[in-house]
Amino acid sequence: MENPIKGRVWKFGNDIDTDVIIPGKYLRTKDMQVFAAHAMEGVDPEFSKKAKPGDIIVAGDNFGCGSSREQAPLALKHAGIACIVAKSFARIFFRNAINVGLPLMEADVECGEGDEIEVDLLKGEVRVPGKGAFKGNKLPDFLLDMLTDGGLVAHRRKVQEQQKEKAV
Repeated sequence: MENPIKGRVWKFGNDIDTDVIIPGKYLRTKDMQVFAAHAMEGVDPEFSKKAKPGDIIVAGDNFGCGSSREQAPLALKHAGIACIVAKSFARIFFRNAINVGLPLMEADVECGEGDEIEVDLLKGEVRVPGKGAFKGNKLPDFLLDMLTDGGLVAHRRKVQEQQKEKAV
């Protein structure tokens, strides 16, 4: 995981649910490129064509509400989204994002679409040129470790390998 994360902003409002992040009609596949091609389609049909690797989503309250589908953060990650900053996240979306290795931060940030911002996960802050730094909720170290390792499964494998090495 890169830190700080620098990228161009895509702005969304409150209550962005998993049905607009990845519409249900695409859930029958396991092809990550299909998820990426249809990310945010329910709110912006052209999003996947406009978004570039390293971009950052900034949103309002309750981002990722709705169903508990893990495909929602996967779609955003595979569309190249480097990080999501929102005033608040739906609990299951938050955990699913961490599990798949998609960085996020709860923060109330003043910025515009297209702005270049910097998200410092280790400090728990977002810097917006010309507007200053906005304090966010710093993730606990164990969640930062999971993100650094690429998500829950990769983190668990790393821990198991370290345990094997210690046992030898």
